Amino acid sequence: MAESDGEAVEEWDEKKSAIMQELLGPEHDMVMHSMIPYAIGGSLDLYYYPSGIPGTAIATKECCELPGKGSKNAVFDSYELVMFTKQVLAIEQAQDESTPFGKVHSKINAVLNCMAPYSAEACLNPGETCEFPADMEVVGGKCLIFDSYGNPPKRKKLFGLLGEVAPFGLLVVIEVFRSEMEFARRKGGAVLLEKLKEAGHYPYSDLNRQPVA
Repeated sequence: MAESDGEAVEEWDEKKSAIMQELLGPEHDMVMHSMIPYAIGGSLDLYYYPSGIPGTAIATKECCELPGKGSKNAVFDSYELVMFTKQVLAIEQAQDESTPFGKVHSKINAVLNCMAPYSAEACLNPGETCEFPADMEVVGGKCLIFDSYGNPPKRKKLFGLLGEVAPFGLLVVIEVFRSEMEFARRKGGAVLLEKLKEAGHYPYSDLNRQPVA
């Protein structure tokens, strides 16, 4: 990578991180780093936001290293993924699946690590659904729906190496019950998302609740 490319990546990371904090609240100072970098086949680094809406947001930062590069859809020219749990952040329990936070963290980690590479190849739009094959480890049989989280910022001119930057945002991944996914496929994802909001379950992936459909 040329020096100017590295500087552009660093500048974009700062801009992107600032937008993510506007949407999710302040970022926690602890990051779950992968021993093997995601870019060469390892797992994602995970970033935590415990001070926004109640609970914890867990997000990626490796889906788009530069504006317009990597994951994109009909709403965002580049985006990162985020999932939410109502569990309060407990970093020390993240690797302990016998704890409530550790159990949900394991699930979110597995889902994000499956969806990140897929999002680089497929166009995942708000309101669309996805299900994992039943024979997959950890995530097998899980059902998901996507939504844009927050409004995409308007295209604007930035000084420095980035030039004109296209809208960046967050795609929230929400685990839902199979009956809810089937309802979304019949009635439309927007209808299910509205039901989840009305019931107070949006944008969380916790399934210790009753289905809304």
